[in-house]
Amino acid sequence: MAAAQTAHDNRGTEIVLLDMRELTPVFDYFLLATGSSRRQLHAISEEIDHILEGKLGDSRMGIEGYRESRWILLDYGNVVIHLFDEEVRGFYALEELWSGATRVPLPWDEEERDEDRDEAPAADSTDDASDGDA
Repeated sequence: MAAAQTAHDNRGTEIVLLDMRELTPVFDYFLLATGSSRRQLHAISEEIDHILEGKLGDSRMGIEGYRESRWILLDYGNVVIHLFDEEVRGFYALEELWSGATRVPLPWDEEERDEDRDEAPAADSTDDASDGDA
């Protein structure tokens, strides 16, 4: 959750946390997030690394794709983090590949749904029948 929150705090989009424990013994969670630029993907990955290693004591086991910055993979053993640009995320479609995984609810998802409900126009309860001016 700390990595997901960090991606969210750094304006990552389409953040998805997948619980992989029922599907594979290799890792427990996949975190997927999209960034809008190389600079943003670098910032998200560096900040996640700072939080997980520096504050939580997790050791990163590997990193791939940082130089190319279209798909950065951070491997922390039980959590694998995938940071994509929009095109690469759509091409690889990991959510579809691992569609059997349970999506972990993220706090801001519910907040955004509540905001969408608040902003939706209220249904007009007045009679829309024509008054004969057709």
